[in-house]
Amino acid sequence: MSFSSKVKSKFTPKNLAVKLSAKGEHSVLKGHPWVFSNSITKISSGAKTGDLAIIFGKHKNKVIGLGLYDANSPISIKMILLGSSEVNASFFLKNIEKAFVKRKELLKTNTNSYRLIFGENDGFPGLIADVYNTVLVVKLYSEIWLPYLESILESLQKISKAETIVIRLSRSLQKSKNHQLKDGEVVYGELENEIIEFVEHNVKFSANVIKGHKTGYFLDHRANRKQVGEFSKSKTVLDVFSYAGGFSVHALYNGATEVTSLDISKQALEIAIENGKRNNYSGKHVTILGDAFEELKRLIIKGETFDVVVIDPPSFAKQQSEIELAKKKYAQLAELGEKLTAKNGLLVLASCSSRVLAQSFFDINTQTLKKQKRVFKNIMNTQHDLDHPVTFPEGAYLKCGYYRFTN
Repeated sequence: MSFSSKVKSKFTPKNLAVKLSAKGEHSVLKGHPWVFSNSITKISSGAKTGDLAIIFGKHKNKVIGLGLYDANSPISIKMILLGSSEVNASFFLKNIEKAFVKRKELLKTNTNSYRLIFGENDGFPGLIADVYNTVLVVKLYSEIWLPYLESILESLQKISKAETIVIRLSRSLQKSKNHQLKDGEVVYGELENEIIEFVEHNVKFSANVIKGHKTGYFLDHRANRKQVGEFSKSKTVLDVFSYAGGFSVHALYNGATEVTSLDISKQALEIAIENGKRNNYSGKHVTILGDAFEELKRLIIKGETFDVVVIDPPSFAKQQSEIELAKKKYAQLAELGEKLTAKNGLLVLASCSSRVLAQSFFDINTQTLKKQKRVFKNIMNTQHDLDHPVTFPEGAYLKCGYYRFTN
């Protein structure tokens, strides 16, 4: 089997000599993967996206790190290594092997879906690689990878043993004229069906690897889905912002008596129902289509409660200016969730807004729940599953709190 000729790049990257400000150099030496344009004091002329930035120390003429230059971003250099090395196919293969080793414990379970490359956290800024059974989905967020894509894909295929590779592109890359790739294109092997079935901790799911959000599914909550499933035996469950039914299906698989999936997307709810049917369960699976905030208020007015309530919204703070509003929304969801949680019930609150820090999110939940005058215990706080390692502060986005009520 061979790779599509479209993954080959006509651009040959060159080496750039770079010097940084004291602050920029300090940040790099601390292991931060981003170099902003205002931190660059000197750079070779004619720098182009994808060129290799060789960063020299301010005082000693010694290489302190390597990065890829991005002319289209305020983050001008995305770091790929602290120290020095030749950047070639074996360099990328070694880094991918290192990333795979970190995932080995997960793959000892009955799970064949995982994130093999988590961007900056695995030394590949602006590149995500997710495996769904025998299909590898690579999503590119930056043009910096175009000159190296062929060798990276070959290494990813070798390590993952994927039979098929699909390329997904960010919006900016879909508009770019510097490549021939199309979003959702199969660049290795064949794909008979864009819906791929996979397994996580014994539970069957599916992902649309061509048209689905991101790479087709959200793998980061895997451990939390398993945990919620274990808490759901013989319980009623409400899964808010359910998307494709991750929490819902784990709950059904683990013996929940009734599960309600709530989402604003009709298509997502249909997928949730189908994902449920991929597994054997005896409980009832119902759906509510609508805006979460409005539908939760309706359920409260009707006097409904659930043994387990999971609220996992999309990111509320995609930019700095949205942080305060995001915090208010999290407080509102905690308040609504408490009213829907039955006596001795469990409320699970999650956030994927990287700009709202974990401690801030947990504090909002605690302060909001204390105002409701019910006795509760914060039994657990979790973050990323092990295939989403975090190596720098901005790389941490997922947090999830479990609150058990005793009345």
